Amino acid sequence: MQTYRPRIADQLLGAALRRAGAVQVVGPKWCGKTTTAQQATVDAVYFQDPDRRAGYQQLASVQPSALLAGRKPKLLDEWQDVPTVWDAVRFAVDRDPSPGQYVLTGSCVADSDEIKHTGTGRIAKVVMRPMTLFESGESGGAVSLAQLADGADIAGQGLGGIGDVAAAICRGGWPAALRREPDTWGALASDYVTSLVESDISRVDEVEKNPRRVRLLMRSLARNEATQAAMTTLAADMRTDEAASGNGLSTNTIAVYLAALRRLYVVDDQEAWAPAVRSKAAIRTSPVRRFCDPSIAAALLGLTPDTLVVDYSTFGLLFESLCVRDLRVYAEALGAGVFGYRDSRDLECDAIVEWPDGRWGAIEVKIDPRHADAAADTLLTVNRLVRSQHGGPPAFLAVVTATGFAYRRPDGVYVLPITCLAP
Repeated sequence: MQTYRPRIADQLLGAALRRAGAVQVVGPKWCGKTTTAQQATVDAVYFQDPDRRAGYQQLASVQPSALLAGRKPKLLDEWQDVPTVWDAVRFAVDRDPSPGQYVLTGSCVADSDEIKHTGTGRIAKVVMRPMTLFESGESGGAVSLAQLADGADIAGQGLGGIGDVAAAICRGGWPAALRREPDTWGALASDYVTSLVESDISRVDEVEKNPRRVRLLMRSLARNEATQAAMTTLAADMRTDEAASGNGLSTNTIAVYLAALRRLYVVDDQEAWAPAVRSKAAIRTSPVRRFCDPSIAAALLGLTPDTLVVDYSTFGLLFESLCVRDLRVYAEALGAGVFGYRDSRDLECDAIVEWPDGRWGAIEVKIDPRHADAAADTLLTVNRLVRSQHGGPPAFLAVVTATGFAYRRPDGVYVLPITCLAP
């Protein structure tokens, strides 16, 4: 039996079960939702079990509450295949509001037409993403995001080198990939993309989609990873793709395809930060294009660790997405969110961590720690701009690198490798 590797979501799920009658765990396929949910439950219904699927669906059509019988907490895995279960859970929690009764896992957003009630106040939500470097053991965790927010002194050394970071990008944060040989990683990520393109994206809303065009769109998203590319830009990029031969998608169709990819949690765009300031420079509200894991972009572009390290520009964009993926998980464990910043003067900041009480921190991502000076200048400029427009001071400013040591500069800006960061 394989040993379970603890996840940051374990604590989030446990806390949610202590306060709510049911918890919905959402995220992309293969990120570990079911395995994590199994650690917190004692009984389960697996709706994608081919031997029992038809029976579950038949029972759900006449008496969905029967599927809830058994010991609790009970796992209802891939519940969106039998959407009536949602209302059964919501009604059961209404009748018995005791916490910690059900965990519902799902790899796509269910059709809202089949759900009569939202579950607000009864069903809590936990978002899972692919594994961070801390969870996979590739970050030593010498520095925590909480330490940065508290203004603590830091020290530590990153694990591994540039080649290890490139390998982590191409492999991705998929738990199953950690149990495979490195020479299979690229094929695993490519298989994941193929499954999305040829099956999952059409099943999500039962609208047939052209697999070739889906792949073209995803390749365009990969080429525009970590940018604010508009749909018109994606459409133009597809038309110039040699494989498209002029048969790209309209922006309306792109919007439909993007919506399906979001419902599968595969596209996980980074929303723009909206600070409560009166800035003379308009803050752009377009999201930053991101896949849920940088390995998807690497697979679509045919990259390997060896080819990635010599394509410095692409390496930088995918490394940024790796860092944002990890930062999102770490921030959510602390009750915060991660946003992007860009204003009309093209001043950019890769990540803004913001707490509900208004505290914020700014992060620039650089592969090479020798570029920390330029990154620190950007962070200090963002700080001056926000504070001059009546915003509060940052909780921290930090440069995240691929390798090197963790320390605090004389100007107060932290410098630390992603391979020593933890929540």
